[in-house]
Amino acid sequence: MDELFHVSERKSTIGTELRAGLTTFLAMAYIIAVNPAVLSGAGIDAGALACATCLGAGIMTICMGIFANRPLACASGLGVNAMIAGITTTVCGGDWHVAMSVIFLEGVVILLLVLCGLREAIMDAIPVALRHAISVGLGLFIAMIGLCDAGIITAGAGTLVGLGDITSPTFIVGIISILVTVALACRNVPGSLLIGIVVAVIAGIPLGVTQAPTGIIAPLDFSSIGGPIADAGGVPAIVKVLTDPALLVISFSLLMSDFFDTMGTAMAVAKQGEFLTDDGNVENIKEILIVDSAAAAVGGFMGVSSITTFVESTSGAADGGRTGLTSVITGVLFILAAFFSPIVTIVSSAATCGALVYVGYLMMSEASEIDWSDVSQGFPAFMIVAGVPFTYSISAGIGLGFIAYVIVALFKGEASKIKPLMWIAALAFLVYFFVA
Repeated sequence: MDELFHVSERKSTIGTELRAGLTTFLAMAYIIAVNPAVLSGAGIDAGALACATCLGAGIMTICMGIFANRPLACASGLGVNAMIAGITTTVCGGDWHVAMSVIFLEGVVILLLVLCGLREAIMDAIPVALRHAISVGLGLFIAMIGLCDAGIITAGAGTLVGLGDITSPTFIVGIISILVTVALACRNVPGSLLIGIVVAVIAGIPLGVTQAPTGIIAPLDFSSIGGPIADAGGVPAIVKVLTDPALLVISFSLLMSDFFDTMGTAMAVAKQGEFLTDDGNVENIKEILIVDSAAAAVGGFMGVSSITTFVESTSGAADGGRTGLTSVITGVLFILAAFFSPIVTIVSSAATCGALVYVGYLMMSEASEIDWSDVSQGFPAFMIVAGVPFTYSISAGIGLGFIAYVIVALFKGEASKIKPLMWIAALAFLVYFFVA
């Protein structure tokens, strides 16, 4: 095991990797309940969705661990699943098989782009300051997710955001998770993020946040699998997508989102997992992108929306995960969860608040690597840092920063410094913003 994953070489231990894998799984476990809740609105059986969500996440996370040997985990992406539920009724005539074919097509295309080297080449073309900004923006985004899930941040009365109800049980559980995590981290206690989650789950029992499981074992249901090859009006669903311009535009929008979301997530996890180089490059990025791209297609085929690299992977990396063994453990737990999903779903999103907020704090250190005195570097970086959390979208924030970088360079007469692929990426984002 040590030789296969280079555990000792990366200054980790098998015990640390096991703990980190469990931390990542608990931080992501909410998707087992949330994904079926969202996609069942598209007409897919909730039991089948729970089963496929677990199996899809488990299989692709194990693939990430073995093929890329980095502590990244994959699962059905939030946001995309809501979009798929929407287009099923508005564009796909109520046929979820066609909607999943849109995801499948996007995954296949983005996989081809990775194999051609385009996705990796665009990452290499990003200025170092913007790479650091992506990590900072992701840190704020992660912290915001945690605070929102715990009800510490809510929609304000007459304002976009405000402080939640401090007497709310979820608010209290969120605060407990933060305090326990930070207190243990201050004392350098190993597994502080994991312990924080567990304590918060226990604290949530008398507060009514941690719900009793509805059962122990859930039956496996594979009826959501195979959407792209299902019949859709006399032709396979994937053929209907390929011949419908409206669906092709939606597939392009999803491709742009997936293309840059994973880029930002990989950089964020690489920073915590210590596989981000001094010049901002992610080690093993090609392998990571290949698995992530294939995961999108697998998600469409399994009927669970796009499977993508989860930003919550940073929690396991921050808890000491350095190798793919962390991912393999997370993946195995997801597969086991397919059988025991009623038990797993007792972990509330509020209980993971402390882990996500603490990881956000750790990622803020990247801000010191940006030259804020140089407007050509500082302003585009600021647009990313502000854009990711404020738009609640990784890809939108990155797009604002890329476009700002090109515009500032033009104003300063430094167009020659812009690499060709940055021009292409900025123009692609302009198109994306108009058609999304």
